[in-house]
Amino acid sequence: MTHDHDLVLRPTPAQTEAALNPPPGRNGGDLVVETLAGLGATTVFGLPGQHALGMFDALRRSDLAYVGLRVENNAGFAADAYGRITGEAAPLLLSTGPGALTSLAALQEAAAASAPVLAISSQVPTAGLGGGRHGYLHELPDQAASFRGVVKSVHTVRSQSQIPSAVAAAWKSALTAPHGPVWVEIPQDVLLAETGLPAVTALDAAPEELPPRPELTAVAADLLSRAERPAIIAGGGVVRSDASGKLRALAERLQAPVVTTFGGKGAFPWNHPLSLQSWLEDRHTTDFLEDADVLLVVGSGLGELSSNYHTFKPRGRVVQIEADLGKLESNHPALGIHADARLALQALLETVDERTDEDAPRRVRELLDKVGERIAAQELTLEQDVLASVRRALPAGSPSFWDMTILAYWAWSAFDPRGANTMHSAQGAGGLGYGFPAALGAAAADPTRPVLAVSGDGGALYSIAELATARQYDLNVTWLIVDDGGYGILREYMTEAFGQPTATELTRPDYVALAESFGVPGVRTTPESLEADLAKALSEPGPSVVVLPAVLRMFAPTHLG
Repeated sequence: MTHDHDLVLRPTPAQTEAALNPPPGRNGGDLVVETLAGLGATTVFGLPGQHALGMFDALRRSDLAYVGLRVENNAGFAADAYGRITGEAAPLLLSTGPGALTSLAALQEAAAASAPVLAISSQVPTAGLGGGRHGYLHELPDQAASFRGVVKSVHTVRSQSQIPSAVAAAWKSALTAPHGPVWVEIPQDVLLAETGLPAVTALDAAPEELPPRPELTAVAADLLSRAERPAIIAGGGVVRSDASGKLRALAERLQAPVVTTFGGKGAFPWNHPLSLQSWLEDRHTTDFLEDADVLLVVGSGLGELSSNYHTFKPRGRVVQIEADLGKLESNHPALGIHADARLALQALLETVDERTDEDAPRRVRELLDKVGERIAAQELTLEQDVLASVRRALPAGSPSFWDMTILAYWAWSAFDPRGANTMHSAQGAGGLGYGFPAALGAAAADPTRPVLAVSGDGGALYSIAELATARQYDLNVTWLIVDDGGYGILREYMTEAFGQPTATELTRPDYVALAESFGVPGVRTTPESLEADLAKALSEPGPSVVVLPAVLRMFAPTHLG
């Protein structure tokens, strides 16, 4: 009798010959890039450094495309976006110490947003590992410790034979739900030493599936089938697992209204009769969700933003489907189902009863009318017109990447993304500088569509150096910079809290002239000409910058009362 675990893949004669006579002139860096290619990677991001030169030298002997950014943190944001768009683990090549540490904020965003990033860094020579003070350039007592609280898993290599297995294990970790960034570090001498190991070919590092427990989905299906006022909160897990179609089918079968979180934008059609859109920072929406007798939460931890700053207090039963075990029931008691959103939604689709509720679309319309009336009473026409101009100018299906800026905060609630996996922001970790480098990563992933980046002038200065990257690789990104002369939202917060702002005003450059100095076309626009100028920039190939001088205001919060 033959068992599956007895089966061994036999090398072909050609593979045997290649293994016995590996190509000359290879080093440990070749094992890294060969492993990446064998796993299916096609594009890598990064920034070279002295200890990492073995990896970068090996790139020229490979078919991997390289996109080099000017700051490691920006390279991390680009890899994050590439992972979000493609669903693949985006390799990020970094050097030791300062180079590695500069990527931490980007990796925190990738972790918060569950974006698959495969960060591979060099380390000091093997003799320097172990925490001693040897005085090597870039030396840290324990470099991996700096990343252990940020990434999903850490893998330290100490010999060339460990490289393929360590990189493959990290790849698998990054792509197993919940997705996330992972960290591999390889000493300089291991990367530089000539290797006689055979070339790495295809590797099997398929991510593990995370199916729901059937007894839990049976209980959830019964609760939802018998509910009088079911509702659904759809988070980023729905987008990441490509489950928006299953979500729509379930919502229609249950006649359950759906609100999408800011990380779940596009998980449900914006103008669907059951769509509550994304007005989570609104007490009317909070009240509606609290009134649900059964609330299905899919792919969301109901964190600060998704719970209207923790003012949300559900009165009915909560069913929570979440791949990240740390988020399961972390904020509210629930029937917790630890599972990938797509697999759990499929299980519910197979078991729930169809409900009839002709009143549900009316209740949705009434809620959206209340939200609209509240916004209309605040005289925010400029802000709404600017956001509407951006939506009309951006082609349907084109992705957009938003920095932490007032227009982005509006977009979280009010922007129709017109499709799943098309709107992304830094709302996971909330750091500045995400929008433009992330858009560059998305353009590298799919050069056939124009990509929009949106930043304020404060966030723009974090990533202005990447105009050189955009020009060097001719990436099809239009960058909208809303210039209000400072950190606009902090100006609002401080004025409201203390009567006047401090440290929020900025001296800034002429962004149009600065863009043109990089060889990137720039235009200064107005709210009235924004739609035409933005549409023109998006329609022309290559990078471009559109600058909108404007002071925008946020709508009033509802959680403070």
